[in-house]
Amino acid sequence: MNDPHAALAQPAVVAAGPLQFPFADVPAPGITVEVAPGVFWLRMPLPFALNHINLWMLRDEAGWTLVDCGRNSAATRELWEKVFAWALPQGPVRRLIVTHYHPDHFGLAGWLTHRFGIELWMSEAEYLTARAFLQGLPGYCTPSAADLFASHGLDSAQVEHQRARGNTYSLGVGEPPGGFRRVLNGDKIGIDGRSWQVIVGYGHAPEHAALYCAELGVLISGDMVLPKISTNISVWAAEPNGDPLRLFLDSVDRYARLPAATRVLPSHGPVFHGLQQRARQLHEHHEQRLQALLDACVRPVTAAEVLTVLFQRELDSHQMLFAMGEAIAHLNHLMYRGAVIRETGPDGIFRFAAR
Repeated sequence: MNDPHAALAQPAVVAAGPLQFPFADVPAPGITVEVAPGVFWLRMPLPFALNHINLWMLRDEAGWTLVDCGRNSAATRELWEKVFAWALPQGPVRRLIVTHYHPDHFGLAGWLTHRFGIELWMSEAEYLTARAFLQGLPGYCTPSAADLFASHGLDSAQVEHQRARGNTYSLGVGEPPGGFRRVLNGDKIGIDGRSWQVIVGYGHAPEHAALYCAELGVLISGDMVLPKISTNISVWAAEPNGDPLRLFLDSVDRYARLPAATRVLPSHGPVFHGLQQRARQLHEHHEQRLQALLDACVRPVTAAEVLTVLFQRELDSHQMLFAMGEAIAHLNHLMYRGAVIRETGPDGIFRFAAR
């Protein structure tokens, strides 16, 4: 094709279990693919095992609305410039919508809003959480996370290693804009004559804003519904007794009420159809993990001791952060279900045991 940013003509359907993937290929770096009328898919690199994030550009009259922005890095900014070389002659960037505070979604919010003089649209909890992590406030900093993990049995060497990592959030996030326009669950945002409804989800982040366009039959699901992996569901230091897994599964059920033909645009992995099937898979996945943990709780165990139940691989320091959060989240959920009890030993460490 002469225009590398055009839609794929008749995309092949690739089946994987009950899900369908309407595009055989993913966008090359700096290239966009039209996945619905006026909705363009692009990818940016990430320096982790999960090595990419999907971002979205929506035609907005004679201009563009961006959804999520990538991690703050020179490589990401260079790829954005490549995209803008094609997009800006067709109209200016009008606004930036960010689904949630994580660096791969929020990292370049300051750069993009300053570059184009535009507003950041975001839920309040996500914006304030980003600010808290950037400032390293208590409950939102590495020492707080290290203390939480120590109380759940992580050995002292690992705890000190986590503590020494410093403010890793700031490594992927540039200086954000000083203000934002708040989006709320149920809000309808007019973009190019179409209505995009905000559907807030919980569990992965405090107030994650997905976007649904009934006219197009498209859900920009962010990290709430991914096709091939389950998003991270963690307990963090600011809410050590939380039950984010319940919040997440309840949110997934709300997304699953959308029409069966909905095309899902996730932040990681390919575009897919099969929202209801994927919701069922996510429930089954977490139930299996919960059962495995319950089996391990025949004796009192710490979250650190059950990491090998949930993760059958060696974990680096970055993965350990999320693995401990996930383990605590699943054990807390079992506790709130009444399946296990949590006890505090004389050493001050939490242990969970089956009832």
